[in-house]
Amino acid sequence: MSDTFDFVIVGAGSAGCALAYRLSEDPSVSVLVLEYGGSDAGPFIQMPAALSYPMNMSQYDWGYDSDPEPHLGGRRLATPRGKVIGGSSSINGMVYVRGHARDFDTWEELGAAGWGFKNVLPYYKRLEHAHGVSSDWRGTHGPLHVTRGTKWNPLFDAFVQAGAEAGYETTPDYNGQKQEGFGDMEMTVRKGRRWSAANAYLKPALKRQNVTLITGAFARRILFDGKRAAGVEYQAGKTIRSVACRREVIISASAINSPKLLLQSGIGPATQLGEHGIDVIADRPGVGENLQDHLELYIQQACIQPITLYKHWNLVSKALIGAQWLFTGKGLGASNQFESCAFIRSKAGVDYPDIQFHFLPFAVRYDGKAAAEGHGYQAHVGPMRSRSRGRVRLTSADPLAKPSILFNYMSEVSDWQDFRTCIRLTREIFAQEAFAPYRGKEIQPGAAVQSDEDLDDFIREHVESAYHPCGTCRMGQASDPMAVVDPECRVIGVDGLRVADSSIFPQITNGNLNAPSIMVGEKAADHILGKDPLPASNAEPWIHPEWETHQR
Repeated sequence: MSDTFDFVIVGAGSAGCALAYRLSEDPSVSVLVLEYGGSDAGPFIQMPAALSYPMNMSQYDWGYDSDPEPHLGGRRLATPRGKVIGGSSSINGMVYVRGHARDFDTWEELGAAGWGFKNVLPYYKRLEHAHGVSSDWRGTHGPLHVTRGTKWNPLFDAFVQAGAEAGYETTPDYNGQKQEGFGDMEMTVRKGRRWSAANAYLKPALKRQNVTLITGAFARRILFDGKRAAGVEYQAGKTIRSVACRREVIISASAINSPKLLLQSGIGPATQLGEHGIDVIADRPGVGENLQDHLELYIQQACIQPITLYKHWNLVSKALIGAQWLFTGKGLGASNQFESCAFIRSKAGVDYPDIQFHFLPFAVRYDGKAAAEGHGYQAHVGPMRSRSRGRVRLTSADPLAKPSILFNYMSEVSDWQDFRTCIRLTREIFAQEAFAPYRGKEIQPGAAVQSDEDLDDFIREHVESAYHPCGTCRMGQASDPMAVVDPECRVIGVDGLRVADSSIFPQITNGNLNAPSIMVGEKAADHILGKDPLPASNAEPWIHPEWETHQR
């Protein structure tokens, strides 16, 4: 082995960057970060409004697709994962959502002891620098800057007002005590620039003498000395190299690549490993199982006033917006354009929100294809807690071979009921008086699409991933045969190896996954260093007082 470090982190993504920063705070500790991608320099990543570009560029994205999804007519859905410093925080939509307090209490009920809301809230406060809000629920001195948009377009306020007119709660801060309701959305943007985990954590860490970053490093397998992780074998170009670790290897390679690397290293279901001729280090049947994601639909409405982003959907406008951003850091280029949102409950008897809305003053797809009708607005809407579960598997013993990814989307009857509810509730919101000055015809699904059968056909054809894969190295008690890591993120059955990223989530959280992924990195760092966890919080979240009998 050519080099030896105390800690080797595989993956410079949301959790990996946080780990590098926190582990290296002790100057006596040496940290190596291995990242297959490269630099995040350039406007495609750093300009918030350009968010649709990097996730569609092979330079920055692993280029994964799902297997043909049996319940979606055999469609393959794009599964982008960041292949660049910052990982998916460098190619995502920059939406900042902690998740609901109940999510983390559920984690604890599922075996993740010490990960209840009272335990994770202090880590959220440690990681964030929230602008424009002040409460005991928020952090104001952390590395991750969290801001709100200027709400330059009247449609942002119309969406919140429509929610209130429809009888829903409003909330001043969905990342505070009260998630439920309509309000302003928060983004990981600082001074008009994407504030990725690379900008927040990795670049400051690299200023220290004890942190080393190797880019262009493809992790092939974890190296073991008996049952103890001893290092990592990686490939740089056509050269295969290895590094040793004195203390621990930490895998933070995403919900797709973390289980893949464990499987390639001999940790996973013994039968599956045997099929590929991989020697079994630890027979863990849960590796690659429990794959979860959020699906969403774009409900689009034509706008009769020419005020949407469509007027800027031409080369001249894009160039002017880009130039303004480049020289001033301001203007339309400085926002992800998701500036209003909502979290609501689908029906009475649900105790906390299970539907999320992102509102956008534009009718456009994530791949940048605008609606042919021209001016419009849309809500991205989807259920938060689907019961469908998928899996990640190897296709070959060759580490360079892409994995098989099957989400098994919409495999539960309740998923179809939930999505039909999402569509109908969105239509009701768009029909409120607040939208009257702007409302044209419904672009999609379209006014003719009303019956359950027609809605199901629309869902099957148009539902898209929100790009929130998680759960494939599930955290639980060491006695749980399907758990992959214990509540201190240690891989069960071996020594000196941990996993810390969205793959350890026992259950998907409410909303976007960047914030909880960073939180996992923050909390895992304290476990790895043997520190006492931050003191638990006694804050109580707002729960609708009539949730048992009222939907709103």
